Amino acid sequence: MAVIADRCPEIQVTVVDLNQARIDAWNDPDLSKLPVYEPGLDAVVGRCRGRNLHFTTAVDAAIAAADMVFLSVNTPTKTKGVGAGQASDLRWIEASARQVAACAQGHTIVVEKSTLPVRTAETVKAILNAAQGEVAGAGAPKTFSVLSNPEFLAEGTAIPDLEAPDRVLIGGEDAASIDALASVYGHWVPQERILRTNLWSSELSKLTANAFLAQRISSINSIAALCEATGADVNEVAHAIGADSRIGAKFLKAGPGFGGSCFQKDILNLVYLCGHYGLHDVAAYWQSVVELNIWQQQRIAQLVVQKLFGTVTGKRIAVLGFAFKADTNDTREAPAIRICQDLLEEGAQLAIYDPKVPESQITSDLGCHPLISPMGSPLSGDGVWHRVTTPTEAVAQADAVLILTEWASFAELNWQELAGQMRKPAWLFDARSIADLSAAQAAGLQVWRVGCG
Repeated sequence: MAVIADRCPEIQVTVVDLNQARIDAWNDPDLSKLPVYEPGLDAVVGRCRGRNLHFTTAVDAAIAAADMVFLSVNTPTKTKGVGAGQASDLRWIEASARQVAACAQGHTIVVEKSTLPVRTAETVKAILNAAQGEVAGAGAPKTFSVLSNPEFLAEGTAIPDLEAPDRVLIGGEDAASIDALASVYGHWVPQERILRTNLWSSELSKLTANAFLAQRISSINSIAALCEATGADVNEVAHAIGADSRIGAKFLKAGPGFGGSCFQKDILNLVYLCGHYGLHDVAAYWQSVVELNIWQQQRIAQLVVQKLFGTVTGKRIAVLGFAFKADTNDTREAPAIRICQDLLEEGAQLAIYDPKVPESQITSDLGCHPLISPMGSPLSGDGVWHRVTTPTEAVAQADAVLILTEWASFAELNWQELAGQMRKPAWLFDARSIADLSAAQAAGLQVWRVGCG
């Protein structure tokens, strides 16, 4: 919405939320306090806020004034009931649709922006159609059209992804509504990159795109394990196969597995849909992508235990990076969560450093509170953690360093200095292939890098 406001100064864009604290953060004069960290976002918001980009909790009034409403609410995986663990929880989509039906005036184009299972638009349309023809005040009768407009941006590069997208996908049945939304993007996106489909193709395209990307990550991580066993180097293998134009080089970086708000949720949703339509072999295929991702994270935690003489009880491990990827403060489904939980279960004492993730978020993700310094008794057997503010603080008397997020600053660490603070023999576990391994080895550290035999 910020980019739309930036590129379309004649369009008034109002972002609404029920959470007053979140809206207050979006309106904070200090742009460094925006609730989402995304490189370049502060500059875009700064240019538009108060001009044609507005943030408010006045949801009903904003809907009533709108010609077009984007439904951008959360659609997490259900935790209970039918489809628990796989199907999307659509309660907020339904609640939003009902609020639009109640408050809209005249003709309103309703755009699905959230990632949704195929044929969710049927639900949205049914709710809106129930209000069709009603008259609000002295206005015209209510009419609606529904479009699907999934986003394909990546966290960390969201602004350039939006400003120069590979494609904009619009699915719908009403040509005039599709043209209306296309005209918004047409302010800066070439027409040949604006794709038009039916509703169901658009909804399924988002799930499928994320499934294919996640599949590539699981595939290269499976090869990384084979490389470690055979003496091959997964980076060299990835470069070789990525040079094939039929395959391409993107998403062939071995690591601790995929995370973020979409990949696992969308694949599990795809698994559920395939099962619902009786395609059980197809469901099993996509389920295996998720299972291999979990296996990779468990494998890394087990490898740390194995290398540290078979036990990490009472040992201090510096964890560098907690966000699921660099240049974001998002920890949803971050590989660090499962890896840290497994190490805590083994009795490790974790010193966690991430430049953007606050202690409160780590507490929520790990499901346990940090230990107030100093660390507990080394041989108590209790796994504990605390957040530190620098890598140097993290490695003090540590037995190992574990890199779990590819923050650029981790490529520039002074291993001679850091190694001198650690307890010997000390290990560096580089799950992101970002550290200067030669420098770490020269400093006396034993080194493991993902996919390197």
